[in-house]
Amino acid sequence: MSGSGSGGAAAASSAQLRLEGVVSGYGQIMGIKGISLHVDSGEIVALIGANGAGKSTTLRTISGLLRPRAGAITFEGRRIERVAPHRIVAMGISHAPEGRAIFARLSVLENLRLGAYQRSDRSAIEDDIERTLALFPRLRERLRQDGGTLSGGEQQMLAIARALMARPRLLLLDEPSMGLAPVLVETIFRTIIAINGQGTTILLVEQNASLALQIAHRGYVLESGTVTLSASATDLRASDEVRKTYLGEA
Repeated sequence: MSGSGSGGAAAASSAQLRLEGVVSGYGQIMGIKGISLHVDSGEIVALIGANGAGKSTTLRTISGLLRPRAGAITFEGRRIERVAPHRIVAMGISHAPEGRAIFARLSVLENLRLGAYQRSDRSAIEDDIERTLALFPRLRERLRQDGGTLSGGEQQMLAIARALMARPRLLLLDEPSMGLAPVLVETIFRTIIAINGQGTTILLVEQNASLALQIAHRGYVLESGTVTLSASATDLRASDEVRKTYLGEA
């Protein structure tokens, strides 16, 4: 699969999202321990690491579902680490969480409209539904079907499509390939490339490090809640440590 590849990152001053010394977690357990990273406008940035490394905690902290114990999170020049989740969505960040979290008893169309619940531009919402269905044509065939009756791959498509309905400038994707057949993984990743090509910045958490680094511009490796490596996707793919630990190569 070809994708965004290893194009050079924009200058650090253009960072759309920046985390500086962020500490966050659940109760007394800190899943991330002082991480710093940045995502530039228009990039796909991959977070890779083993289970429990802090990847999902990072996304949940950015989206406001977890409040950090320390550190700063800046989005487009504004501090957001104390902002409520619904306001973060309104500011331009959408989160498609691990496990999909769709509304199982609502139809595909109702799920999509809920993704735009904070918007008041009703005519534009209908246009965006059409654009989203163009990205995920399989969902068009199931508009009236309850979300809970969809296949795993279709539910993942719906989770991403619903997140797009908020018109995010930054999309947080948490494990989009989890539990999917290889042919559906290919479809999902091609769609991620297309979403980025339409101008949406993406921060991607993905257990399949090989695929993530194929489509990302840059990446960060998390281990035990800290960033241990950061480089272009090309350099990470060439790293002996990454190849051995995350790409399954000798």
